Amino acid sequence: MRQIVCDPVRPKMSAHRSRFLAALIGAVLLWSAAPAAVAQSSGEPKGPDQGKPPGNQQTEPGKDDKKKIDEFAEAAALLTGPAANPECVWLGRRVVNLLWRDDLDTAFRHLDLYDRFGCPGGHIQATFRCVVRQGNIDPKSPESLNARVHACWINPSLAPTATAPASAQPGTSSQ
Repeated sequence: MRQIVCDPVRPKMSAHRSRFLAALIGAVLLWSAAPAAVAQSSGEPKGPDQGKPPGNQQTEPGKDDKKKIDEFAEAAALLTGPAANPECVWLGRRVVNLLWRDDLDTAFRHLDLYDRFGCPGGHIQATFRCVVRQGNIDPKSPESLNARVHACWINPSLAPTATAPASAQPGTSSQ
């Protein structure tokens, strides 16, 4: 029969190696995370109104509120029925805006609220059709989308203002 003798040096070496390996893995993880942490903390902190002159900070919120109130009043004066209610105008315009930006999940959640307030679903459809018929919108100018949605909300049968590009007209090939 063969006798196994336990070598006292060998277990210490494997424990030493496993501690070294753990320390090495920890160091690699810290080293790989350090550039991201440095990048986040470097630079000047940017506030929400960093690029605006200091005088405009107090006047702009008032302008926005006044503009919204004017838009609700315009909708109430030009529309009849529930589509003219402020809650229907606000939710409906948001739904159309979200549909245009392909945020369908959020649009459908807003549409559920729109329906709960008793707002007319057909007005959403007509407004979205009007926005789409108007053509593309510059993605760098979100105000142009808001203005178009508002104009189409007030008058869903608004005639298209932009003409289609020559390459997109029927009978021509875009290739």
